[in-house]
Amino acid sequence: MNILVFGAGAVGAYFGGRMLEANYSVSFFVREKRAKQLKKEGLKLISPEGEFETKNVTLYTSEKEVKNIDLVILAVKGYHLDSVILQLKLITEQTGAFVLPLLNGFEHIDKLDQAVGKEKVLGGFAYIFATLNQQGHVVHGGNSSSIKFGSRHESQMDVCNHLNSMNQHVKTNLLLDENIIKEMWRKYLLITAFSGITSATQLPSGFTINSEATLNVFKNILVEMSFIAKKEGVIFAEEEIAKIISSFKRYPENTTSSMHQDLRKGLPIEVNHLQGGAVRYAQKHNITIPVVETIYGI
Repeated sequence: MNILVFGAGAVGAYFGGRMLEANYSVSFFVREKRAKQLKKEGLKLISPEGEFETKNVTLYTSEKEVKNIDLVILAVKGYHLDSVILQLKLITEQTGAFVLPLLNGFEHIDKLDQAVGKEKVLGGFAYIFATLNQQGHVVHGGNSSSIKFGSRHESQMDVCNHLNSMNQHVKTNLLLDENIIKEMWRKYLLITAFSGITSATQLPSGFTINSEATLNVFKNILVEMSFIAKKEGVIFAEEEIAKIISSFKRYPENTTSSMHQDLRKGLPIEVNHLQGGAVRYAQKHNITIPVVETIYGI
């Protein structure tokens, strides 16, 4: 299977690098600036899961160059989606490739379905705490990483099974999930609360874990997000919300979100894609989510 990783930020470079390390056919679609950096500095992963470095990376900067691709792993930030969706559409049209989006949230699924067709868009997301250093190398800040993915259409089963078979060979987790839609919403609940609280306080998770008042804000975001999920047909029981909170409490105290990291670096942040998306869902269903709205406003 020939894989094109669309975007080589921390997420795309990490997972693409892990697949490349295992000798799978992987190439990257990047902007000119990132292509120059990768050619100069190479692709390097600094990670507890094992370090990897190579300068033998196939890079594309024009969609017209891309041929013979079976799967596109879409690893761009939410705020870049609108600007790249035409390129993605052209790549899928000329290759017939499926698309595995690793974006957080859920609004992007409808956009991708409209652009390339629902039968081509898998469900999926990534779990990783990582950032790029000044050399453009990936610094993995956690002890594990994973991509969860699943089929949304019967035509996607073969590519999902193929991706699943790679799991035993890569130094990360490629996990096939039969209930991928609910898992995507579970991640959306968590990331909206986690990114929101760390960015609003501009402090890592340990502050929230050790502050009852701030932890209650985190919990209330989860509850409000579960209201939205329910309106979208996905139910989370109280025990499931409690499990998310328990998992969060086990984060190392210096753990923070990519949104907070981007905020500290003065980079664009995904607040409109994540918290803003939640506000739009609430408006769609005529429900109130005052805590999320406050975080979004801040």
